[in-house]
Order: sequence, then structure tokens, then C-alpha cells
Amino acid sequence: MQEFLFYVELGLDHVLSLSAHDHILFLVALAIPFTFKQWRPALLLASVFTLAHCTSLALSVYDILVMDVGLVEFLIPVTILLTSIFNLINVRSKAPHQSLIFHLMATTFFGLVHGFGFSNYFKLLMAEETNTLSPLLGFATGIEISQLGIVATVLCIAYVFQSIFMLKKTLFITISSILILLLTIPMLVAAFPY
Repeated sequence: MQEFLFYVELGLDHVLSLSAHDHILFLVALAIPFTFKQWRPALLLASVFTLAHCTSLALSVYDILVMDVGLVEFLIPVTILLTSIFNLINVRSKAPHQSLIFHLMATTFFGLVHGFGFSNYFKLLMAEETNTLSPLLGFATGIEISQLGIVATVLCIAYVFQSIFMLKKTLFITISSILILLLTIPMLVAAFPY
């Protein structure tokens, strides 16, 4: 049980660490189009992201599929950029179900990318482990708890700005997505595979 809790804490730290702000930026970009009335799809996307993230982590840990680290480090900010651009394109969309389907497909792919980004570090931690299932499940649990917390926080912030400060939803999404884009551009430049 102690080992499981260690990996739960590791999963929490992985997402909530400010040094891993790319993960937080992605989750914020993913959640900003939603409101409290739409909390179910927002939490569904966070859970799909966790599942995909842990799937690619497992594929890497068991040496079924290993990705080039440099490519993955570049693709992570690309996922943030694309999610923000998607938000800007669909800010006035009248077909939320259509965009949710695309969101689910994109979130699955992006979760796979993010999981490969953490796999080398996770493999080093598990070098001494004989049982890999418990650490993977603990890590997935920690990731899910932290991601749901981030999504809930974004929904609260959206509520404050849209209901208390009366900022239109479209303006909130636009401003937030542009800010995320601006934060992502230096990450893209730094990770660009020359």
C-alpha cells in the first residue's frame, strides 16, 4: 500500500508541479470552453486524457512502443497550441456535440503524446520495481485526482469571470486561449528539433 501511495503522490506531483507547467497549460486549454453546466464533458475529457496518458506510459514501460524523446518534447507544446487554436476557431460554434467528438479524439492523441513525455523518468523510477502494475495504477490515480482538480479550478474561474464579472463566454475563451498561445510559443521554440 505504501508503494501505491508513493506513486499516487508522484502522479499528483507530475501534474501539479510548476516545472511541468505544460501539463497544466494543456488542461486549462482543454477546460476553458466549458462551464459548470457542462462539467460532465470537461471531466470526461480529463479522464480520457488520463487513460491515454497512462496507456502510452504502460506501452513505454513494457517496451512495446518507445518514442523519440526530442520529438515528444516538441509535440507536447504543439498539443497545447492546437487545443488553443481549436478553442479560438470554435468559440462561436453552434454544434457542441460535433466539437466534443473532435475533442475526445484529439484529447486521446494528446494524452498519448504527454504520456510518452514522462515515460523515461518513470522507467528510471521503476528500475528497482518487480511489480509494475501497482505503480502504474497509483500514478494514474494521482494524475486523475490532480487533473480533476485543475478542471474544477478552471470551471470555478470561468464561473467567476462569466457570472460575477459578467464577461461573455466567447470573450473569456478568446482571451484565455490567446494567453495560453503566448505562453506556449517560447516552449515551441525551445523544444524545436533543429
